[in-house]
Amino acid sequence: MLKGIPKILSPELLKVLCEMGHGDTIVIGDGNFPAESNNSNVIRCDGHGVPELLDAILKLFPLDPYIEKPVKLMEVTPGDTVETPIWDEYAKIIDSHGYDAKAVTGTVERFKFYDETKKAYAVIATGEGALYANILLQKGVVVD
Repeated sequence: MLKGIPKILSPELLKVLCEMGHGDTIVIGDGNFPAESNNSNVIRCDGHGVPELLDAILKLFPLDPYIEKPVKLMEVTPGDTVETPIWDEYAKIIDSHGYDAKAVTGTVERFKFYDETKKAYAVIATGEGALYANILLQKGVVVD
């Protein structure tokens, strides 16, 4: 065991976060997200939701300050009437880690999000039940 590491972060996930370099991306997918068909580096976090993983990851993972939107959400498909209250939860988490969620977060059309997932360093597959709860994070530079 280690001190100061959120217990929700498994050794496998910690290894991936450590291996990632500046500019690499990671996707946290909801329970419906096609993780394995879009990326070969999948970390299973079944039984966990996206918000608690996002919070734990942002304790260790700097967002990239050199791009406009280092946080990307999957856009709701036009014509779909799904509400996305989980996005408000994400904004509160991102803000709580010293970022301006409105400034660092953007949306990406669903199939473009899948394309970006294919290029991501890894995908975290969760048991999140909210729809359109997928989020992509781009890693920045650790300066501590």
